[in-house]
Amino acid sequence: FAGYISQVLKNYTDHACDGEYVSLRCPHRTTISIQSSFYGRIVPSHQMCPSRYPHSYATLIKEDVTCSVGTSLQKMLDECQDRRSCQFLVNSRLFGTDPCPGTSKYLIVWYKCRPNEYKSKVACEDDKLRLSCKKSMVIAIYSAIFGRTQGGSLECPYQNLGMPMIECQSATALQLMIKRCHGKRSCSIYASTYEFGDPCYPGIQKHLNVIYTCATFYPLDNSPLLLPVDETQPPALGSSSMEPVGVSTEMALLSNILAAYAFIT
Repeated sequence: FAGYISQVLKNYTDHACDGEYVSLRCPHRTTISIQSSFYGRIVPSHQMCPSRYPHSYATLIKEDVTCSVGTSLQKMLDECQDRRSCQFLVNSRLFGTDPCPGTSKYLIVWYKCRPNEYKSKVACEDDKLRLSCKKSMVIAIYSAIFGRTQGGSLECPYQNLGMPMIECQSATALQLMIKRCHGKRSCSIYASTYEFGDPCYPGIQKHLNVIYTCATFYPLDNSPLLLPVDETQPPALGSSSMEPVGVSTEMALLSNILAAYAFIT
C-alpha cells in the first residue's frame, strides 16, 4: 500500500529531443493523467538537446529560443491520456506546422498516475465532508482542492454577490487531506476556512473537492501484509509477484512516506 501511495502521489516529468522517443508509463492500477506539455525551444542548445545540424550550418542560422507550439498539450492528451503507457517519436510533424525551421526542438511532459478506480466527493463551504472505504480497505487521497475554480461545482453553485468570478485555491488542501485521511477506513473534515485558511477574496463562496481511491489493506491478526510490486524493476524469475511485509513495518513505512511528502510539499 505504501509503495502504491508513493507512486500515485508522485509528479512525473519526461522529455525527449527531436528524433528521440518519449515514453510515459504508470504503475499497475493507474493511468496517465497529463498535467502540462511543452514542445519547442526556450533555452540554448548547449544547455539542452544540442542541435543535430553540423556546426558550420548551425552558425549560419540564428537559433530561436522563443519557439513553441500551442498544440503540444492537446497532442499529448490524444496520445497518452488515460492509458497505462505510451511511446512515440518526437518531431515537428507530430505537432503540425514547424514553428521554427532550422532550430532543433524538444518535448517536455508533466504527468501524474491516476488510480483506475477513484471516487470524487464535494462539500460546500462550512459543510462536513465524509470519506469512507469498505472493510479491509483504506483511503488514499489523490487530489484535494479548497477554494473556487473557474468551472465551479454543480453541487455548490456560485451565487453572484457582486464579487468577480476569480479562481482561487488553498495551497495546503492536499497536504491537510493526506494528514487527516490517508491510511484510514473513514474520516471527516469541515470545508471551512478554519481548516484550510481563506485563499480567496472575502465573500467568495468556496468548496472542497477531493478525489480518492480505496486501497486494499490487510491488518488482520499477524498475517503478512502484501504490497504492490515496484513495476519499475523487472521481476526476478521464479520469485513471487508480491513481497510480504509485516503490519508494523508497513505502517512505519507509510508514515515515513507521508511525512516526507508533506515536508517536500
